[in-house]
Amino acid sequence: MSLEALLFYTLAIIAANLPFLSGRILFVKVPAGGRKVFAWYLLEWGLLYLAVGLFARLLESQRTPVHAQGWAFYVITLALFAVFAWPGFVWRYFWRKPGI
Repeated sequence: MSLEALLFYTLAIIAANLPFLSGRILFVKVPAGGRKVFAWYLLEWGLLYLAVGLFARLLESQRTPVHAQGWAFYVITLALFAVFAWPGFVWRYFWRKPGI
């Protein structure tokens, strides 16, 4: 496996966990009431999935022609991104004390 692929996977793992590490909405605004609801985590996670996907497409276009993908490709990458996010989700909802 090339160094570029390892760096990309590392970036994807970090991006998948970022929403669960921050209590701010879109990493900027403190939520009203002080706690971010799960819908915000899910929205941020989805936006980061799209950002990583666009970055991957950009990297692919620089080396080779971009290959057309079907729906199965996107379902698989979404599932892989969910697996990457598991440590952050566990840390946020199972390991932390309530209210922290």
